Amino acid sequence: MKIFSASLALGLMLGSAAAIANPMVGGAAMYSTRNIVQNAVNSKDHTTLVAAVKAASLVDTLSGKGPFTVFAPTDAAFAKLPAGTVETLVKPENKAMLTKILTYHVVPGRITAGQIAAMAARGHGTATLKTVEGENLRFKKNGNGWVVVDAKGDRSTITIANVMQSNGVIHVVDTVLMP
Repeated sequence: MKIFSASLALGLMLGSAAAIANPMVGGAAMYSTRNIVQNAVNSKDHTTLVAAVKAASLVDTLSGKGPFTVFAPTDAAFAKLPAGTVETLVKPENKAMLTKILTYHVVPGRITAGQIAAMAARGHGTATLKTVEGENLRFKKNGNGWVVVDAKGDRSTITIANVMQSNGVIHVVDTVLMP
């Protein structure tokens, strides 16, 4: 119980990490006064995600009022996919599949790591959030961080939590989540 309490305390501290002014993501400062798209376009680690968001016509949505919680895969995360997957997904004829995958990375509301920790404490170590796509993501503590488990059972680690945006929050992840 002591370990879980310490984990919860760490998670709650991560939840208050929003107080860190302009955290760096992909070599760029992320400004809480800018929206998700305005910040993401400046991250050198999210060029594939930005291109995919544009190809899926989700720029206006993710620039909108929200709030949204985005689990943002890095370029390295997209590189883990089988060769040719990204190139295939961004083709106009595959827009519906790309949209399904991208909206699986978005949860309605502004959900911080601290809130995930609190949900996990109530859920016996696991938190579940419903995505905009409609399926669930599960969250489990892993050492000092959090792992996101997708519908296929694959795991992605949150590498940077609580990057606050004017219309939500971004959590950077190291693997593309699949519905």
